[in-house]
Amino acid sequence: MFSLFVKTKQHQVTSTLYTALVCFLTYACIYAFRKPFTVGIYENMPTYFGIAFKNLLVIAQVLGYTASKIFGVKFISELKNKGRGKLILWLILFSWIPLLLFPIVPAPIGILCLFLNGFPLGITWGIIFSFVEGRKTTDFIGAALAVSFIVSSGVVKSVGKWLHVSVGITEMWVPFYTGLLFVVPLILLVFALEKIPAPSSEEVALKSERLPMTNSERKRFFKNFMPGLISFILIYVVLTLFRDLRDNFAADIWTNLGYANNASVFTNTELPIALIVLLLIASMIMIKNNQAVFLISQYMILIGFLIVGSCTVLFQLHYINGFYWMLFVGLGLYMGYIPFNSILFDRMIATFRLKGNVGYLMYLMDSFGYLASVTVIVVKGAAKIQLNWAQFYAKGVLLFSLVGFIITIFSLFYYTHKIKKVTNEY
Repeated sequence: MFSLFVKTKQHQVTSTLYTALVCFLTYACIYAFRKPFTVGIYENMPTYFGIAFKNLLVIAQVLGYTASKIFGVKFISELKNKGRGKLILWLILFSWIPLLLFPIVPAPIGILCLFLNGFPLGITWGIIFSFVEGRKTTDFIGAALAVSFIVSSGVVKSVGKWLHVSVGITEMWVPFYTGLLFVVPLILLVFALEKIPAPSSEEVALKSERLPMTNSERKRFFKNFMPGLISFILIYVVLTLFRDLRDNFAADIWTNLGYANNASVFTNTELPIALIVLLLIASMIMIKNNQAVFLISQYMILIGFLIVGSCTVLFQLHYINGFYWMLFVGLGLYMGYIPFNSILFDRMIATFRLKGNVGYLMYLMDSFGYLASVTVIVVKGAAKIQLNWAQFYAKGVLLFSLVGFIITIFSLFYYTHKIKKVTNEY
């Protein structure tokens, strides 16, 4: 009996590690089709409507992402299990073709290419997460998938910078060739993704069954949790602004900080952040109480805002240098951002025994988050604000960390009261 127990445990550990690794690497490869264009400065490219060419590329891709997230509220929440792997590959193909056209077509059309690149990519996260939600080990697997945002963003930018600086690939061709390096690994990983088994009956009992949602079910879900969901949307908007500005203009920020030709700086900051956040989120797997983890994840977000605000003050007072400022801002940012993309909604559904799926909630958050992000970039570009990106980002994160901290306190108050009410009803 004991040997059977040990074998079962070993199988569970192996299966969890396999699933986490496959999800991590799959989404990391997908980032190779999204982020490499941001390593370019595009100084010799024309401006349009008074907005720099690179800003327009970022705006175009984020608009594509925003449109895909709005579309995904319905599409991902209604997604069925059959054919998910093939769908991922088709979406990647449709995102890669515009990167081939980007350096060939005239500059204004090249901007449109980034929109067409962003739309299919925005759907992929929801498909991948549908393979892993509602499991006993979703906290760990979701953490691995989520930290791929951090690691892959830095790694593919380093690859793109290497292709440009060392290999001599022009800025316009860097996105296409970076994607080319990851095509074969991605195909193999999607095949492995399809081999992940469905949640067991025990896991369904623990976390509740994850089902496609109808339009009326989505409306009822939102109505029942409206104040809390609105607070989550506002928090996520703040975090997405942090993340997207840091991601899309990392090259510009590092240039302002004195690291213009250092390709490794992207990875050197992101790897330790990823490790710390992975350990924090993955440790939640040890806590079976869904209510506890749901609230703990919100406290983690709160602490993240505190780290962002305090380290920015220290940077502005010259107590820490630019490298450590970016490192600690990234840590605080992802302590807030990653719970949304891993444990928060999975545990919320399990806490309240709701019929639905994480995809609906995440794409609802992303719709507002990306819309806010592109609005800020447009306003800055159109207003011709004469600040370098490092200064702009420092002032922005200082303000929004305070706003995010206040809203997170409200969300904790609301959901603590909601949990008590539901518990009393039972």
